[in-house]
Amino acid sequence: MSNDRRLSAPGQLASGDDITPGGVATADLPEGPLAEFAAQHGLRPSAERPPIGRYIHSLWLRRHFIMAFATARNIAMYTEARLGQLWQVLTPLLNAGVYFLVFGLLLKINRGIPNYLGFLVTGVFVFNFTQRAFITTSTVITESLPLIRALRFPRAALPLAYVMIELEQMVLSVVVLAVILVITGEPVTWYWLLAIPALVLQTIFNVGVGLAVARLGSNVNDFSQLLPFLMRTWLYVSGVLFQISTLAVARKYVAILQINPAAIYITLVREAMLKTQRLSQPGAKPYNAQQCHVWATAGHKLGASEQKQELSAYCHAVTNPAHYWTYGIAWALLALVVGFYFFWRAEAKYGRG
Repeated sequence: MSNDRRLSAPGQLASGDDITPGGVATADLPEGPLAEFAAQHGLRPSAERPPIGRYIHSLWLRRHFIMAFATARNIAMYTEARLGQLWQVLTPLLNAGVYFLVFGLLLKINRGIPNYLGFLVTGVFVFNFTQRAFITTSTVITESLPLIRALRFPRAALPLAYVMIELEQMVLSVVVLAVILVITGEPVTWYWLLAIPALVLQTIFNVGVGLAVARLGSNVNDFSQLLPFLMRTWLYVSGVLFQISTLAVARKYVAILQINPAAIYITLVREAMLKTQRLSQPGAKPYNAQQCHVWATAGHKLGASEQKQELSAYCHAVTNPAHYWTYGIAWALLALVVGFYFFWRAEAKYGRG
C-alpha cells in the first residue's frame, strides 16, 4: 500500500523507494553480505548436499513412499497393454524361450548340463533383474527433472524406487520359475529357501550399482545408449547360457568369470533351486580322475544321460563353491557403499541439466 492509502499494483513501487542503476529497490537489500544475511535468518541453498548421516535418515523416513511409488509404477506400466501385468512375466519368459531355441536346440551348447531348460530360464530371469535395474536407473534423473526441480527430497529415492520396481517384477518371475522347474523335474526342497537371501544380496548389489549408474546417466546423456550393449556383453560372459567351468580357456580366466557378480548371483540361485546343479557342480564331490574323464568324454555328448552329465561333480572346481556366498556378500556391500557415496557426492548437482 502506498503512502496515500492506495493499493499498489503488482510491480508498482511505493513512493519513497529508491531504484539503483541495476533496477533493484535498495530498500529490499540487506546492508551486509548476502551470505551473512542468509546465515542469520537460517536460510540455506535449496540444492545443498546434506551430511551423509542425515541423508540416510531422510531416505529411511521416505521408505513407505518409495515402496508405494514402485507399486504404483508397476501397476501403471502395462495398463494400456491388452495382457496387462502378464507382460512382467512374459518378457523374461519369451527371452528364455528365444535363447533356448537358438542356443539349446540349434547350436546345441547344452551338452553336459542336466536340465538345460531349467538352467537357462533361471539364468535369464536372474540376469534380467540386474539388467533392467541398471537400464532404468541410468535415465531416472534426466527423466525426473521436473520433479527434482519442484520438490526437495533425497534424490537417491528415485533410483531406489526403480530398483524396487524391478524387484517386484522379479518376485513374479520367481513364481513362474518355480512352476517351470517343477515341470522340468526339479524337486521342491528346503534348498529353495536359499534363493531368498541370494536375491536379497542381488537387490543390494543392484541398488549400489544403480545409484552409480544414475549419476553417470545424469552427467553423460550417451551413457544410457551405451549401457544396453555393455549389459549384453555381460550376459554372454556370466554363464547365463552355458556352464562357465566347461570353457576351454586358461583356469585364471574361468575363475575371473565365475566370481563376477552376475555369475555369482546366478550360481547361488541355481544351486538353491536346481538339484541337478547342486549334484553336478564341479567340486561338489571328492575329485575322481576316472569319473571326471568319463564326463569329459561322454557327458558332453548330445543325449548323454543325466548320470553321466552329473559326473562333472568329480572334477576339480576352479573356484571353491563354498566361497560363493562370501563373494555374493562382498559384491553387495562393496557396490552399496561405493555406489551410494558416489551418488551422494553429486546430490547438489542433480536437476541442473
